[in-house]
Amino acid sequence: MSYLQIVGPAFGFFGLGLSLYFASHGAGRRLWSLLAGALRMLIALGGGWLVRLTGSVSWLFGALAFGLIAYGVTLAFAIQAGVWFRSEGA
Repeated sequence: MSYLQIVGPAFGFFGLGLSLYFASHGAGRRLWSLLAGALRMLIALGGGWLVRLTGSVSWLFGALAFGLIAYGVTLAFAIQAGVWFRSEGA
């Protein structure tokens, strides 16, 4: 399987996450957008670790797809939960 076959369907979630990332920065609420980016990076690192264990690059591609989905969904749920409307100290 190729990269685009595995990761391609997840690009929509990346677009969602990226638009919410910039909207969060515009709203002055950066914490959740940065946490979602860190989560995506950790998932990608886990995929690299799986490649070392299995020798198959398909696991990396699957982890990258999962990271993109987690990125978009994390930001969407955080904003839907109202993190933009809470005070900074809370």
